[in-house]
Amino acid sequence: QVQLVESGGGLVQAGGSLRLSCAASKNIFSAYTMTWYRQAPGNERELVARIYSGGDTTYADSVKGRFTMSRDSTKNTVYLQMNSLKPEDTAVYYCNAERFALRINYWGQGTQVTVSS
Repeated sequence: QVQLVESGGGLVQAGGSLRLSCAASKNIFSAYTMTWYRQAPGNERELVARIYSGGDTTYADSVKGRFTMSRDSTKNTVYLQMNSLKPEDTAVYYCNAERFALRINYWGQGTQVTVSS
């Protein structure tokens, strides 16, 4: 079992920055794909950024050039640096760890990000 704990959410003005953190209870990055998702009220959960076990990253078109996902294996933590925030980035952000081959999936509890205009 793996626990994921997100932190770093909050209220920020448009144009501002936040950094989200997701701490895993075990060192899993060599085997798991880590993903940030978000869900706004009335919307489906959507992929924001992903980092694969090999280190490659991918981003939703809506955040490319503004968000950067990274990881620190020594701290078992992944990060989402969010710059130039927009009101439409307002959502609950969730951290996910998935081992696709074994269909193992873990979720964090979510952290609220609110961007005011």
